[in-house]
Amino acid sequence: QVQLVESGGGLVQAGGSLRLSCTTSGRTFNSLGLGWFRQAPGKEREFVSAINRNGDNTLYRDALKGRFTISRDNAKNTVYLQMNSLKPEDTAVYYCAACYSCISYYKSSYDQWGPGTQVTVSS
Repeated sequence: QVQLVESGGGLVQAGGSLRLSCTTSGRTFNSLGLGWFRQAPGKEREFVSAINRNGDNTLYRDALKGRFTISRDNAKNTVYLQMNSLKPEDTAVYYCAACYSCISYYKSSYDQWGPGTQVTVSS
């Protein structure tokens, strides 16, 4: 079982930046594909970005390309989501998710989830 814990959320003005982190427990981090999803109030949880186990393949939601960057540090068991030029519509709870040896756009591919971190972007 992998435990995931997100951090780095908060309140930021439009145009600002935040870096989210997701740290995992266990010894299998190098085997994990990792994804970020978000859920705004009253909306479905949606895909944001994903990275494969080696960090050499990434996926992004089309609308977020160029503003968000995913990366990982296998030595620190941590995956990051750098979010720049934030907009009020980026306001959501951001979730980290893990799957074994996969990279995917789909929630159903991930079997471990963190509790989420709130990101609020004010206009």
